[in-house]
Amino acid sequence: MASLVKLVARCRNLKSLKLNRGVPLETLHKILIRAPQLVDLGIGSLVHRPISDFYINFRNVVRHCKSIRSLSGCFDVCLYFLSALYPVCANLTSLNLSYSPRIPGADLILLIRQCHKLQCLWVVDRIGDEGLGVVASTCKELRELRVFPSQYGALHASVTEEGLVAVSLGCPKLHSVLYFCHQMTNAALIAVAKNCPNFTRFRLCILDPRIPDPATLQPLDEGFGAIVQSCKSLKRLSLSGLLTDKVFLYIGMYAEQLEMLSVAFAGDSDKGMIYVLNGCKNLRKLEIRDSPFGNGALLEDVGKYETMRSLWMSSCEVTLGGCKTLAKTMPRLNVEIINDNKGENIDDNQKVEKMYLYRTLDGPRGDAPDFVWNL
Repeated sequence: MASLVKLVARCRNLKSLKLNRGVPLETLHKILIRAPQLVDLGIGSLVHRPISDFYINFRNVVRHCKSIRSLSGCFDVCLYFLSALYPVCANLTSLNLSYSPRIPGADLILLIRQCHKLQCLWVVDRIGDEGLGVVASTCKELRELRVFPSQYGALHASVTEEGLVAVSLGCPKLHSVLYFCHQMTNAALIAVAKNCPNFTRFRLCILDPRIPDPATLQPLDEGFGAIVQSCKSLKRLSLSGLLTDKVFLYIGMYAEQLEMLSVAFAGDSDKGMIYVLNGCKNLRKLEIRDSPFGNGALLEDVGKYETMRSLWMSSCEVTLGGCKTLAKTMPRLNVEIINDNKGENIDDNQKVEKMYLYRTLDGPRGDAPDFVWNL
């Protein structure tokens, strides 16, 4: 640790430093004394014996680090010392606490209340809907929000549609969301679309991926339809919840700028995938898993793949024969079959586990492992 402190002291222009949990708080204290010019700081451990003198000294050192704009890490946290970070919060534009699942929601709220200039916030769902309400009232400059699931989510506060609606209403500059939650409603998605029409990335992950609107027990087609219809600049979209082919019709009709789409447990038939391929002219990456799309959708318009970077399909209805037909029809594309059961031979009528189609200038790769077949 002494060598690390010396190294940092010699780097007078050091702006970014990320530490792991092996670096104790005492070492961080010494580093901050020697590098008050840091802009991006990742803290490994925030654990120390609650001795008042050290707390006061550490807080005073933090107070002099006026250039810090990005804070992350805090893998191991002693809540007594969390408040020592308050002096730098006023100037933070980025806060990443996605690796801090042990911080209770109440303490997250106290920390975020200090962060009026935040533009990017990554947290775990222990923040709860109440915490996201505080984000909405405090972080008016917020552009990006990511809420990740906590391993303690079943025992502690988690987030629902209420938290997302609150942030969309309170943070009008929001344009990128990744949101893990236990439920969502069409009404909430329609409200979010109305409040934040400038979304460029919208990724919703409902932890039970087939769950319907809990208020109406209907699919979430209309909610996502409102997102793609209102957000004209949407470039990335991830779907979740009970969804039918209707949502893909909406995507094909309205998501004109969409470049990447991720789908799981969605759709009724091949029509859903066909709607997307026919409608989304700027689509570059399409990821599909556990959906009923088969050879009909895959081979409907193979020329579309010439303008795409990649297509990934797993646990769908695509067969080996369909993949062979695609590879024969489009020889300039790379079609790979990934079979985790290495010794198992499948015939043309059997479904493939995973299919990966991608376009390169250099032809097929030569480093594929045994369980990857390049057609």
